[in-house]
Amino acid sequence: MSKGYKIGLGAAIIVMLIAALYIFYIIDPETHSLFPKCPFLLATGLECPGCGSQRAIHQLLHLNLIAALRYNAFMVLVLPYIFLGVYLQYLGGKIRHPKLEKLFFGRWSALIVLILVIVYWIVRNLF
Repeated sequence: MSKGYKIGLGAAIIVMLIAALYIFYIIDPETHSLFPKCPFLLATGLECPGCGSQRAIHQLLHLNLIAALRYNAFMVLVLPYIFLGVYLQYLGGKIRHPKLEKLFFGRWSALIVLILVIVYWIVRNLF
């Protein structure tokens, strides 16, 4: 893959991310039909681990942390982990901090994240 292609792809991804965040900022997913409904919720009446994420993003963009946590606490709480992964993978963090990558994205991390998602899925439907 050429360097120019990588830069162009990265720029396109950044533009799409900014556009998506702008849409989430100006349009409230709770009141607008533009955003899709969760098929799992529609089929079962139970919330999946991602339910409420669109509304939580909207609330975070409006700096309303409490409302965002009410909509999807797990998504809000794992954002620093996601940002850490982006930093390590794409912004040179794994070269500067290899121990950090090994600690948070090492051998067992995928299994731990999967267990946390399943536990959150179960717990959010019990209460």
